[in-house]
Amino acid sequence: MERSLKAVTLAASRLDEPASPVLEERDSSDSRRTLQKAFSPLGGFVFPMENIGELFDGLFADVDAVVLFSPSGSYFERFDDLEETDVVVIATENSVGADAFVELPLDFDEVSQRVKFGLEGALEQGFVDGGDTVLCATSVFDGSVDTVSRVRAEEEVRSGVYDLFANSRAEASVIKDVLELVVELGKKGQKGEPVGALFVVGDAGKVMNKSRPLSYNPFEKSHVHVGDPIVNVMLKEFSRLDGAFVISDSGKIVSAYRYLEPSAEGVDIPKGLGTRHMAAGAVTRDTNATAIVLSESDGLVRAFKGGELVLEIDPEDY
Repeated sequence: MERSLKAVTLAASRLDEPASPVLEERDSSDSRRTLQKAFSPLGGFVFPMENIGELFDGLFADVDAVVLFSPSGSYFERFDDLEETDVVVIATENSVGADAFVELPLDFDEVSQRVKFGLEGALEQGFVDGGDTVLCATSVFDGSVDTVSRVRAEEEVRSGVYDLFANSRAEASVIKDVLELVVELGKKGQKGEPVGALFVVGDAGKVMNKSRPLSYNPFEKSHVHVGDPIVNVMLKEFSRLDGAFVISDSGKIVSAYRYLEPSAEGVDIPKGLGTRHMAAGAVTRDTNATAIVLSESDGLVRAFKGGELVLEIDPEDY
């Protein structure tokens, strides 16, 4: 994910402390000056241009949008005076009442994942345009907004992560656990050898009705959930055998070794993909499930929703 974030980061302590009066303003650009004031660690102090403020002057130049990740109400209010720069809030809920809002399905631990998801959501909803220069304000250290990154939003580097999580029936944390499991399997394989796998997540009852067992279901009487380290080891071992894993909305492993039976007629997948991907497309067309596939041939991870391919990533880049 790192390659899509061409960022310059400014770490500033306690950016969300109460605002102080403006002591000095020397920047000729009103927009740049307003941004400096909003992002100042002292909440309104504009550094004299002959010292540190001058060093970071380029950070605020020619900015098209500001993206705030989970800001407090007082921090969000700092940007009220911005007239020519759009402000987008990205958080688990819109507690500040922002007009431009992208919902985070969960608090991503990795800042790069948080920013990646947020920017893809802002692009998808039209709050940011491809090629825009964006300032992203987020938390790295102690829960408060403490880091500002200058990022270019590129249409062509969309990975599909936003589409994968947005409006999915299964819990976002479950999809994340399955995705990370498949990515790890793609990196390491099974005993050093490439392996293919198919996980169908959510709407498990309907998925079970549209599939049949290929062998004994080792999870039939269990109550284990994906994400548990011991369970993940079991899933990796079973992945070398045929059939799909079926995971419930809450992450319970319902079954392994399922043969998916929905008709592939009318399912449109990229040329070169095999029966595992065709089955993933067909079952997500006929149910509200999300399917995550690891290709044994090319090693890529792909996800399907609504019968369509929404994500394609190289595990080594995740």
